[in-house]
Amino acid sequence: MKALIKVGYGCNDHCTFCHTLDVRHTDAPTAEIDRKIDRARALGHTMVVLSGGEPTIRPELTRWAARVAAAGLDFGLVTNGRVLAYPAVVDELMRHRLRYVYLSLHGGSRTIHNRLVRADAFAETYQALANLSGRGLDLKVNCVVTLQNLAHLRGVVDAVRPFPDATLKFSMVEPKGGGAALMTALTPRIAEAAAAVVDAITYGLAQTGGAGPAFAHGGFPLCLMPGHEDRYADLKTDRFATMIEVGEPDFFPVDDDNKLQPAACAGCALRGPCPGLYRGYHAVFGDGELRPRRGGARANSFDYTVEAAVRPRPDDPRCPVLRLGVTPWDRGRHLFVAHGERLVRCRADTRDFADAELTTIKHDLGQLYLDVSAKDAPDDFARDLRQLTRSPRCAPCPERDRCTGLFEPIDDDRFGQDDALIAGWMAELTGEVLDVGCGASDRYDQALAPRAAAGLVRYLGLEPDPAVAAAARAARPWATIVTSDLDGFATAARFDHVLALRSWNHFPDGDAALVRLSALARPGGTLTLVDNVAFGLVRTPAQTARARASAARREHFANDDSHAVIARARARGLAVEAHHPVGPSTSNQWAVRLRVP
Repeated sequence: MKALIKVGYGCNDHCTFCHTLDVRHTDAPTAEIDRKIDRARALGHTMVVLSGGEPTIRPELTRWAARVAAAGLDFGLVTNGRVLAYPAVVDELMRHRLRYVYLSLHGGSRTIHNRLVRADAFAETYQALANLSGRGLDLKVNCVVTLQNLAHLRGVVDAVRPFPDATLKFSMVEPKGGGAALMTALTPRIAEAAAAVVDAITYGLAQTGGAGPAFAHGGFPLCLMPGHEDRYADLKTDRFATMIEVGEPDFFPVDDDNKLQPAACAGCALRGPCPGLYRGYHAVFGDGELRPRRGGARANSFDYTVEAAVRPRPDDPRCPVLRLGVTPWDRGRHLFVAHGERLVRCRADTRDFADAELTTIKHDLGQLYLDVSAKDAPDDFARDLRQLTRSPRCAPCPERDRCTGLFEPIDDDRFGQDDALIAGWMAELTGEVLDVGCGASDRYDQALAPRAAAGLVRYLGLEPDPAVAAAARAARPWATIVTSDLDGFATAARFDHVLALRSWNHFPDGDAALVRLSALARPGGTLTLVDNVAFGLVRTPAQTARARASAARREHFANDDSHAVIARARARGLAVEAHHPVGPSTSNQWAVRLRVP
């Protein structure tokens, strides 16, 4: 994992969109950068990347590279490349484990590039690209997309084509620093810019036959990048874990706080990996250009893979997380688990969930579990999983709300407790019952079967999978099972009780499903919805590898919680009779019982 260190904000270019326009006079003292390199090693990073401003204009450049290499770490640069036009400089940095370069090139010609960087820089930057290519580097070429180069992106492709080991990335200009001060003069509409980037990438692939260079994009909502969604790249996809600005006392996690996913993104199948919109762009232009994708399957869990064991310090009674430092750890993506005398650090690298979703799942809902099974995918949660809860040591801590936290396993069978609640509801049913997506599980049969035998309920189950429907028929002689999904079920009948038990998040369109389910209930009847929120699984690297290589398929189209369902229900005039939400003291199963008017 990489650590990004800003060495100062001075630069030998004068980019119109410069993020640090207002602080270009500020540079960090040499000793400050020395300390930060040492701190990166202590945090377990494997590479230090220097940035600015422009890090290559600092006279300490090769000295810092040597310090990084002496610490056993790889070295990287975020740079305009002008100093790297000198082969001797590149040669020396290679001797100090230079492995990664993120090079800025904003036009394929002298005219376009120099117009944006406001310096006669193109020849040097382009020579740097030639000097760096062919050396086995992770070589990224970044082009910031503005109004000034929007019509010339194919030219950038042509300029980079001779370097097949590079990755050319097109980045939407960010409203920050110069990008904010000159926003109207620099910023194209996001849909227009995305279309130009799609055109440039498509052109590049056609010209090279996919042989290289590679292509990527950043800062564009994925719904505007059809066919190129998987080419999204940012600091996280480049394996940056932390960064530190000039003057900051410690590292902070790389985050996306400068972006947002507005309400229009709530049901989008691309929400997890998508960056959304820059906040500054949204404030000016809104979200009317977004085209959310509906109907795509989503993951319903993610992995916290063990990264390292944390060495105990019997001589230090402090909380081990506080001892390591609070700020370097991502509140959503890092997880410290204490089990007896052992303490491990885990990390979630998933792109199936947005950062805000991960933080909610971890801290607000408390849905974290140890995977104690040997299965590719747990299927008996009560036996396969042990829930984690925040350590009692965290409760009085003044850092609680900004710390990633310390978690411990508990032995409570919260899955059983929550299932007992639903079984109690089932034991109260009378009359005609429709169970949509009934499956073959016997989870609530002890409550339903005696009532069916006594004639108190007449049970009809819908199951779209023919094999599962056949198994359900064999297991439930007291029930009628029909092979059908919700949309394909044609009937004039109305039911006293309509059930969707762990089916809700399998419906492609929740709004349409609620309309259909409500229509199947008699006036005054009930609609009972039960399902699960997404959850995190603590796994060893071997468990994670096995799970990701498995044939398990995604079946969820949403990860709605009970509050989202209730909001929909109330908008349609349904009354809430009972509500069991998910929280840190429950399993990940929620339940809602609604009354149909």
